[in-house]
Amino acid sequence: MRGAGLKRVRPFVLMPTVVIPALLRKLTNGQDRVTVSGRNLGQVVADLERQFPGLREHLIEDDDLKPSVAVSIDGEMGTAGVLEAVREDSEIFFIPAIGGG
Repeated sequence: MRGAGLKRVRPFVLMPTVVIPALLRKLTNGQDRVTVSGRNLGQVVADLERQFPGLREHLIEDDDLKPSVAVSIDGEMGTAGVLEAVREDSEIFFIPAIGGG
């Protein structure tokens, strides 16, 4: 019997990972890293909102990143807002501004 005993292996799919800042982990049930889908930051945020309703309002204002939120993608600070490109294996950090003065 051909192929007997062989398991079908599903291909490994890479997806971007978002590192959730401590202040927002209450919205992700304590998860500090979340896998998401998307080819740009806007799609990533949309998927975060799908998984964790209410998260978007902490990151987006007037259809772009809030001025108080910076983003780092693969160690580079993003400057294109929600249009910033994301690779399949990207690591994304949302960096909320810290108040003070």
